[in-house]
Amino acid sequence: QVQLVESGGGLVQAGGSVRLSCAASGRTFNRYTIGWFRQAPGKEREFVAAINWSGGSTEYADSVKGRFTISRDSAKNTVYLQMNSLKVEDTAVYYCAARVGISYGYWGRGTQVTVSS
Repeated sequence: QVQLVESGGGLVQAGGSVRLSCAASGRTFNRYTIGWFRQAPGKEREFVAAINWSGGSTEYADSVKGRFTISRDSAKNTVYLQMNSLKVEDTAVYYCAARVGISYGYWGRGTQVTVSS
């Protein structure tokens, strides 16, 4: 079992930055690929970024490449999402999830990020 808790969301102006954290419990956390997803009002949840167990491999959605950076601190059982040059369209609830096999089986409850113009 892995429990995930997101934090760091809030209200930020367009062009600003926010760093989200995903804190995990569970001894096997460091075995999992961790992903960030987001869901805006009236839209489907979409993939944002992912990082493998070692931190050596990352993946990003085209919409956030060059602006967002995912990283992990295994000693702290935490994965971060640094979001720079934020746009109004980045407004969403952001979720982190742990991938078990080929699917993301563990999810946090999300943190709201609102970008104002």
